[in-house]
Amino acid sequence: MVTTHAGISGSRAGSGGRPGGARMRPFAHLFRWLSVAALLAAGTGLVTAAVLASPWWWPLALLFLALGGVGTADLAQRRHSVLRNYPVIGHLRFALEAIRPELQQYFVERNFDGRPFDRDVRSIVYERAKGTEAEEPFGTERDVYAAGYEFMVPSMAPKPVPDRHPTVRLGGPDCTRPYDMALLNVSAMSFGSLSANAILALNRGAALGGFAHDTGEGGLSEYHLRHGGDLVWEIGTGYFGCRTAQGAFSPSEFADKAAHDSIKCVSLKLSQGAKPGIGGVLPGDKVSAEIARVREVPEGRTVTSPPYHRTFSTPRELVRFLARMRALAGGKPTGFKLCVGSRRQFLAVCKAMLQEGVTPDFIIVDGAEGGTGAAPLEFADHLGAPLTEGLITVHNALVGCGLRDRVKIGASGKVATGADMVKRMIQGADFTNAARAMMMAVGCIQAQRCHTNTCPVGVATQDPHRARALDVADKSARVHRFQKATVDSALQIMGSMGVQHPDELRPHMLRRRLDPLTVRSYEELYEWLSPGELLAVPPQDWAADWAAADPDCFAV
Repeated sequence: MVTTHAGISGSRAGSGGRPGGARMRPFAHLFRWLSVAALLAAGTGLVTAAVLASPWWWPLALLFLALGGVGTADLAQRRHSVLRNYPVIGHLRFALEAIRPELQQYFVERNFDGRPFDRDVRSIVYERAKGTEAEEPFGTERDVYAAGYEFMVPSMAPKPVPDRHPTVRLGGPDCTRPYDMALLNVSAMSFGSLSANAILALNRGAALGGFAHDTGEGGLSEYHLRHGGDLVWEIGTGYFGCRTAQGAFSPSEFADKAAHDSIKCVSLKLSQGAKPGIGGVLPGDKVSAEIARVREVPEGRTVTSPPYHRTFSTPRELVRFLARMRALAGGKPTGFKLCVGSRRQFLAVCKAMLQEGVTPDFIIVDGAEGGTGAAPLEFADHLGAPLTEGLITVHNALVGCGLRDRVKIGASGKVATGADMVKRMIQGADFTNAARAMMMAVGCIQAQRCHTNTCPVGVATQDPHRARALDVADKSARVHRFQKATVDSALQIMGSMGVQHPDELRPHMLRRRLDPLTVRSYEELYEWLSPGELLAVPPQDWAADWAAADPDCFAV
């Protein structure tokens, strides 16, 4: 009986559960060939008609012959099962898949549930960049009773908005050339990832608005320098722009370029939110002569950034290297960027700061929701702390060590609106950086083709024909307008909350709904350390990590 049932089950499984299915398969395959043959025959007949009757038959004849040729190739190839089973029409699947992001954005998703940025946020960015109205009628479309909904607390005594945008002074006790950082700046994006015109537009916009432009780790190009916008020069694991022929850090190259007047700060990239713990790869066919010159690498050869730095291997060595960078940069503000992972590791860096008597002037926290031109999906989806947890961890660690007054904190990761800015400053940031929002300000339509070199608007491409579509004068004005309008919005929100300066923001001013009946403030949801608390009696939740943190080892 078992054998009989197994035989029946096997027969049905092999035939899709239909008696006689196996007998029909050869006929189905024959039908596909006959269909293709019919296309070719129709094309041949139309060619005959075109020759004997009228040349107007030629376009139709060529169409049928082309379809027949495609069908023949589909049936003969073995790479795509869809095309082998559905010749010609199977190509519709690939065509629709290619425009899926556009179909999703424009026809499927609602205003508030798109990813990475929903339509509401994109509309705000575009409208502010263009200088048009950003108001919406009829109220919010968001479910304000859904778990996770966050809101800021308005005051019964709002304050007037200040006439000038506040700035943040970067520069601790070892910094001799402090810099006043704007509340919203251009986050790290490299030349190579972005086109030359995109870099020019971002930098000219920064110059117009008096805010900073982070170069990204891809080196310092002429496009970063042409318009004189303030720069944060980022150095990554590849040391592009300040490297030896062997790929090590070159102190002399670094000092020479860091002396440029446009460079206001230098930043060491430890990790990036969208891909923490791995380096980058730039394929050789993208390494043009220009990019090779900027990155100081051989033209036409694949460039790999290692996942780790060669110049240090312990928290203590990291802190010493930061001090060395600051000295080589002539006393300019020096800091580092990271996506937070292990709290114990960051506490080890704090211990190294205390023991060495050296602190960075700023730390930029990049959230796991941050963007990138290309990253493995598993890294983007599953590694690193989101910005909220990362910010609160870094802020509390510095406060608990008594170092917060020496180190400013920047926040990077899906910052696009004034509300985003205020939330991040409540969570511990002093200033914010935006990357994808700035890209949208210069024309990005979230096509999500950044890694293909086929960006439809000339932002994330090295194709000169695509890049020429981006008009630098127009887009730089949009960057300036977007930054100004967004900071204005943040200040208006703070005014409605009864504060005039980011220093007055407190955790109890931001609240999160946990369920339909429960709302908690950030003051209640998270533990907030008092100055020097880790040095005296660490709270129970921090005690084990603080005790295990070793300034001479990056132990997890």
